[in-house]
Amino acid sequence: MANVLKNIKGDKVIWTVVFLLTIISFLAVYSSTGTLAWKYKGGNTEYYMLKHAIILFLGLLLMYFAHLIKYTYYSRIFQIALYIAVPLLLITLIFGLNLNEAKRVLQLPFNLTFQTSDLAKITLIIYLARILTKKQDQIKDFKEAFIPLMIPVLIVCGLIFPANFSTAALLFTTSMVLIFIGRVKLTYFFGMIAIGLVALIIALSILYYMPVEKQGRLATWKSRIESFIDGGESSDNYQVEQAKIAIASGYPFGKGPGNSTQRNFLPHPYSDFIFAIIVEEYGLAGGFVIVLLYLILFYRAVRIVTKIPGTFGSFLTIGVSFSLVFQAMINMGVAVNILPVTGQPLPLVSMGGTSIWFTSLAIGIILSVSKDLENNTVALETVNNDEDE
Repeated sequence: MANVLKNIKGDKVIWTVVFLLTIISFLAVYSSTGTLAWKYKGGNTEYYMLKHAIILFLGLLLMYFAHLIKYTYYSRIFQIALYIAVPLLLITLIFGLNLNEAKRVLQLPFNLTFQTSDLAKITLIIYLARILTKKQDQIKDFKEAFIPLMIPVLIVCGLIFPANFSTAALLFTTSMVLIFIGRVKLTYFFGMIAIGLVALIIALSILYYMPVEKQGRLATWKSRIESFIDGGESSDNYQVEQAKIAIASGYPFGKGPGNSTQRNFLPHPYSDFIFAIIVEEYGLAGGFVIVLLYLILFYRAVRIVTKIPGTFGSFLTIGVSFSLVFQAMINMGVAVNILPVTGQPLPLVSMGGTSIWFTSLAIGIILSVSKDLENNTVALETVNNDEDE
């Protein structure tokens, strides 16, 4: 154990944020899975506690090993991973497990599932960081830089879109932010956004007028958006109403750990609406701490970006950190009813398998960049001290 702690490198503030989010996740998931345990495990709440503890431990282990690898190696690793992720997305779209009228996951042996979009998200972001780095000298050229950047974005987001609109939108937004930071010509940038919006409107318009029985997942999107706009009765509004009750009953300092009542009424209190349960049990103070932790994570990532000398490390860190924090803000925005229901988990807090593991991998990569920055700083200080002597 001492050797492991000795080998932990990178930004200590980010490690602290991860540690705190992990503790919050364990407590919140244990508290919010009571109804689930009574429904499926005869009241055995320890089952979900142990399962989540193992997932968190494996996530931390993955983060630890990911941060030991020099971040430049991820450039080639995820170039190869893109050629794996795209076929997996296509296979999932055709043969995936049908959950809530959407094929998002692949069924694996031993009753395990794998959400391929989680792999695709981090793969695309790192691939874009690689291409932006390699194409900086031709970054204003449409054929040499813009096309190689946009083709994988359109393919990956297009394959995710039919089953998971919110994830596709989140990934497309993150990609556009990264491409904008990469100094792509603004004419191309805004042109692609316009084309994307027009294509989305056309696709939704065609699907909107299809017979209801053929709309599939579109019917769910329509219901969520319409419910958010008009506030009418629906299953999605029921979720939001229960979340608002949980938040309102939290008061400044909450009901205390394990004392949530809305977990018995709120669908998915351990994943999509876990923020509402946290506020109910720990109050507005607890909610503020969660928001602050994600903002600290993003701030520390930005500090790494401003100091790291390599272009790839900068693009990699800002892309991955923006994706994580943006997703967190979307999840919390849904819980407080400023956004329609999306189904996005709260990174590193919501219960889940692949979501937590790929979030851990993403943070491990950020820590790898910060570790390299620390090593360069120490080497530079050593050189300066030698010169002074």
